[in-house]
Amino acid sequence: MKVLTVVGARPQFVKAATVSRAFAALRPAVDEVIVHTGQHFDQNMSAVFFEEMRIPQPQYQLELGGLGHGAMTGRMIESIEEILQKEKPDWVLVYGDTNSTMAGALAAVKLHVPVAHVEAGLRSFNRAMPEEINRVVSDHVATLLFAPTEVAVRNLASEGIAGARVVRSGDVMYDAALFYSAMGSGQAVAALGLRPREYFLATIHRQENVDDPRRLETIVQALARCARELPVLLPVHPRTRKMLAHSGLDRLLQDERLRLVDPVGYLDMVQLEKDARVILTDSGGVQKEAYFFGVPCVTIRDETEWVELVECGANRLAPPGAVQTIVDAALAAMAARHQPVQGLYGEGLSADAIARALAAAA
Repeated sequence: MKVLTVVGARPQFVKAATVSRAFAALRPAVDEVIVHTGQHFDQNMSAVFFEEMRIPQPQYQLELGGLGHGAMTGRMIESIEEILQKEKPDWVLVYGDTNSTMAGALAAVKLHVPVAHVEAGLRSFNRAMPEEINRVVSDHVATLLFAPTEVAVRNLASEGIAGARVVRSGDVMYDAALFYSAMGSGQAVAALGLRPREYFLATIHRQENVDDPRRLETIVQALARCARELPVLLPVHPRTRKMLAHSGLDRLLQDERLRLVDPVGYLDMVQLEKDARVILTDSGGVQKEAYFFGVPCVTIRDETEWVELVECGANRLAPPGAVQTIVDAALAAMAARHQPVQGLYGEGLSADAIARALAAAA
């Protein structure tokens, strides 16, 4: 069986690492071909992940980052279609909710190649988010849908997607957290002059936040206020850095207690997450990693697709309409405790389940 895996963005590399390792254990019965669209294309956002996480090097590098949604998705579909016609895979495997996800799914289904979607069934119910469109379209063209949670299974059922097509697989990011959390050097926090449990860790990159000057300014001012309590570390996504400079908001980030650094590798990021007092983020993956490591999280968005984390008290939503909303959530999270929910994201064996299900379906 040949599986063609399409990835392009940092969160997908984390997920793909676990499943690629499971495929390798099934060789020669399973042959994987990896296509990297280039949606995230620089060293800190891409190459370092393949090196650190021991992901097989992609057989195809499309280098299609830095474009608008329409141009990027269109060129990805065109390029992936050519690869599909050459490789003739039995399955196309896509992850998550990026332009790369939807492009891979659409290119495959138009050539009648079955699609498997990992992280299926997530819904924010906000169609203004490009990610929501990507995940809905990918789910509705997929042949096999790997849902990480019971909530995701119910979301799919409400849209008429049920039965043997849907597999409650658990979350491959939990697999990754368990496998990679012990592999770091342990020096990331000290190297930045920080002490465990004595800093906020923040990540901001979503279009709805960084492309809206009012929301971005609210977030920056809130982080500056949080820095009065504890230092704030902000690994800056290239998109965010560009918009901070364009809007002039980088002038508000001169406080030495508010540290901007370039994106870090996965192993260092895991350590920074594990040792943070509170994580403030608009990332879906970071929300879950905070939960895996028992760190309180504040999600700076109007809604989250990981609703179970809010329901169990591990995560607080803080819509960036007012500075004080974010600050209050961060301060409350500093004193928060939550009880892990047994089996919420599986038992750390999701990648093996996915690999076996695809092999059995071939």
